[in-house]
Amino acid sequence: MPQLDKTPDEYQKLVKKAHPSDSKFRNFFSAYIVGGLICVLGEIITQSLVAQGMPLEKAGPLMSVSMITIGGLLTGLGIYDNIAQYSGAGTIVPITGFANAIVAPAMEYRQDGYVLGLGAKMYSVAGPVLTYGMLAAFIIGIIKLIVI
Repeated sequence: MPQLDKTPDEYQKLVKKAHPSDSKFRNFFSAYIVGGLICVLGEIITQSLVAQGMPLEKAGPLMSVSMITIGGLLTGLGIYDNIAQYSGAGTIVPITGFANAIVAPAMEYRQDGYVLGLGAKMYSVAGPVLTYGMLAAFIIGIIKLIVI
């Protein structure tokens, strides 16, 4: 076994030199820009639907469905992961991040079959979020029913 002739301080300097730099400003800026662009796309879809005569009350939900579809499609094609690697949290916060959280585990376990793979693992990431979200909505609904 070769003997290392480096002191702990010299070794730490080598590790720091080899480690890629992590710019918090760049991470914040890229997340802000990409997340904002995703939201702008959603607003463009909404305004396009309203311009075609659809009421805003119907255009909003249709935009959400469209954004979820786009996010799921980009995840299935492997594009969303590349965008997420560049922008980090900028892709998690918008509704497209929800689509990615559903589709990514499904893609990973699709070789295990439709029931035991796709069906069982699809909600492995988003399942707890959905469960606690529904539980919170139920509790708030009960409180509102009692108070009002």
